Amino acid sequence: MAGHSHAKNIMRHKAVVDAKRGKLFSKLSRYIIIAARAGGGDPTMNLPLRYAIDKARAVSMPKDNIEKAIKRGTGELEGASYDEVMYECYGPGGVAVLVDVLTDNRNRTNGEIKKIFERANANDGKPGSVAYLFDRKGFFAIDAAKHPDEDALMAVALDAGAEDLKREGDAFEITCDPSSFSAVADALKKAGVETTEAEVTYLPKAQKEIDVETGKKVVRFLDALDDHDDVQNVYTDAILTDEMAAE
Repeated sequence: MAGHSHAKNIMRHKAVVDAKRGKLFSKLSRYIIIAARAGGGDPTMNLPLRYAIDKARAVSMPKDNIEKAIKRGTGELEGASYDEVMYECYGPGGVAVLVDVLTDNRNRTNGEIKKIFERANANDGKPGSVAYLFDRKGFFAIDAAKHPDEDALMAVALDAGAEDLKREGDAFEITCDPSSFSAVADALKKAGVETTEAEVTYLPKAQKEIDVETGKKVVRFLDALDDHDDVQNVYTDAILTDEMAAE
């Protein structure tokens, strides 16, 4: 299963947007704003806000940017109001795709996302038509070369409320219920375990194998979606390989 891990899939189809640091900061600011608007500005009492701040810190987003986003969310500073929208579709090769969007103009964003779907010959799905193929989970990836003791990792993770730990290629992958994410993250940190990925995400219940040419089309489709300013995350059940992402 080397190369088929969720962690590697995440890294591949985030590579383009993550390289554009300014755009990434803008997307993370939106996450912080909407989390603070929904649950207040205290991350100790607002778990989604804590997730968003942790993600921002992980990519070295300036503290001032984070604080301003929180204040915009709580109304202390003026700012745009964002809506959360999830688009669902079947992309090239029939792979399942979820597109997580935050927008201040639903009509504009809807038209632009639908155009990206059309260019990729993706079939737009009704709400729930694709989402049922995924589970919402807390997810952690750990470099097995840095932390080779699987039993020790298992003990730390399970004691903190994780559901599973498995080896996938050169990484250990831990999954948990979203409500246990912070407890598992804190336990790993306390144990000195460095994570390469740590987020609440959508994981496919089963991954879909595709050929290389189809995979290249899928990667181009995911990159086009990632490049849209309002798209926060893109999730797929496709197994993506280095060869597919090489272009």
